[in-house]
Order: sequence, then C-alpha cells, then structure tokens
Amino acid sequence: MRLETLLPLGKVDPGLRAPDRPLDIHAVAANAELLETVGYGGMVVEETKDDPYVLLALAAQATTDLRLGTAVAMAFPRSPTITALHAWTLQKLARGRFTLGLGSQVKAHVERRYGMAWSAPGPWMREYVQAVRAVWDTWQNGTPLEFHGEHYDLSLMVPLFDAGPIEHPDVPVHLAAVNPYMCSVAGEVADGIRPHPVCTPSYIREVMLPAARRGATRSGRSLDGFRVCMKPLVASARTDEELERTVRDARARIAFYASTRGYLAAFEHLGLEDMAGEATLLSRARRWEELPALVSDDVLDRFAVIGTHDEIGAKLLERFGDVVTDVEFSIAVRDDTDRARLADLASEIQGHDDAPARAAITG
Repeated sequence: MRLETLLPLGKVDPGLRAPDRPLDIHAVAANAELLETVGYGGMVVEETKDDPYVLLALAAQATTDLRLGTAVAMAFPRSPTITALHAWTLQKLARGRFTLGLGSQVKAHVERRYGMAWSAPGPWMREYVQAVRAVWDTWQNGTPLEFHGEHYDLSLMVPLFDAGPIEHPDVPVHLAAVNPYMCSVAGEVADGIRPHPVCTPSYIREVMLPAARRGATRSGRSLDGFRVCMKPLVASARTDEELERTVRDARARIAFYASTRGYLAAFEHLGLEDMAGEATLLSRARRWEELPALVSDDVLDRFAVIGTHDEIGAKLLERFGDVVTDVEFSIAVRDDTDRARLADLASEIQGHDDAPARAAITG
C-alpha cells in the first residue's frame, strides 16, 4: 500500500469554514523533501486555491523518488491539449513520477464558476481522457492527430507545438469518482479511481469496483495495475483532548457533503437519503450552522476514521486495508516527535500487503 498526502501536512478541510492553516507555497519544496526523507510514497495536490501543476513542479525539482500527482485537477475548464501539455511537462520534470488525476466538478461550478456549458460528465470525461491520450500518442510516436468526438475535434499539431517524445511516456490517469457511471469510465479508459471521502469501504467494494470492472470488460482491459486512491475522512490529533476539535470538523464535513446532490449515491447506500435531503434543504436556506447537528455519532463513525496519532495508522488499515491501494493522510510536523511519528506512519501503512485490495479490484 502507498501512503500519500496533501499539503499542508496534517491538512483537514473543515468543510463549512476556511481551513486554519492555508497552504504555504514557499514551503512546498521543503515539505516534499521532508516526505521523501521520512519514506512517504507520494504527495498530491488538489486544485482549490493554487495551481496544482505549479506546486508539483516545485516538488518535482526538490525530490528524486517521491511520487507526485494531481488529486485532482479540473478537466473540463481546460482543453485536452492544454492538460496533455501540463502532464507531459511534469512527467519530464519528475522523470516518470507523475500521475494525472482528473475531476469533473459539479454542474453549478462548471456553469457558474468556470462559465462553461454543462454536459453529462461521464461521457464527457471518457472522451476527454481519450483526447489527452491521442495528443500524447502524437507527441511520442508521431501518430497523426485525428481525434473526433462529440466535444472535441483535434486534427492539427504543427512542429512548433509538438512537444516530442519523452523518456517516460506512460502517464497514469486517475479519475475522481463517486457514482457508478464515472467508475465504469475509469475502468474503461483510466488507470485508477480516486473515491471521494464520503465513499465508505462497502460502497467502494459493492458499487464502485463492480462498475470499474464493467468498464474494463467493455473495453477489453485488465485491472491488474488499477489503483484505488482513497482520501479518507480522518479525525486525528496528538491527544484525546485535541481530538475533540478534529471530530467536530469531521462532523461538519460530513454534513456539508450530505448537502451536495452529487454525493447522494454514497449516502443512499447506507440508507441515509433522508438525512441528505434535510442537509440539502438547510444548505439551500444557507443555514450552515444547523448542518452538523444532522450527523449522529453513528453516522460520524460510518464515515470518519477517528483516533490519536498513535492509533490512526492501525485504524486506517483496519478500515481500508482490504479495498484500497493508496491512502492519503499526514500529521502536522511541529517538532522531532511529530517527524518521527510521520516516519512511523509511512512504515506502518506501506508495510501493509495490498494483495487483498488487488483481489477486491479484480474481483
């Protein structure tokens, strides 16, 4: 199993409020070096407040072994050719350590934040990945660019804009997914999925992976190297007293996610569609402070992994060890004790055999 992390170390997005510690762009290189030193498998960057490709370039320059990836970058607001160039450049810079993680975003953001026309995300994403791969094929192998789909017609690549072949041309593509259709698209055209934090182990095993297998069967592919990269909902701290605050934040995040219709399937899987409906009504009324009260202790335990820093590694493995290949988690490093704990986490989690997860993926 691989252990990876977002930045800043110990990052927990409260969901209903701004995070306590924003990412420090000037510390990206130092944090990447630290992660490599303590034995982490990877570092990922999500597209929220900073350009993920720029941050990963900083990390690539500072490391030699640490795997790097977007988790995730937005696909649709960028043309496939632009995304192909971002990924190609980072793969050259990282010498084969880069993974392109793509997300579709929900309708409101595509229309009202990016100013684009909405279309069904599953078929759009399938075509998007195929178009990116067509551009890569042109650069690496000199194949004439002839890609024609519903959203994209690509047929021009002049020498000035031909990025040319690189040493590590096989860039893995992962897709952020919740609903079965996007999971089937991932199985059909991608190399892995990144389940949303609301995706419980049973939902991954019973809904997402069968859909990925259907997609793979449809395209005649094997899922032997397919990865499931989980960003779990975690509440962790040094002590039980500090843990109380992180539990409060986890409760707020669950409530916030429940209010988003795009994640409804994961709540329906647990019979929590009524709670999700109430959360949606409260969010529409902007009654944000009332949302966390909808999340009972039982619901909290279903979605969140809770424990002190000394406990959390074992609890993550117990929850996800037989269904995911990669897990995202870290703790804030304030002193040598935290640094040693981070190294222990890397050793504990990455010492876990991923054979049970591989069996779950392939069925």
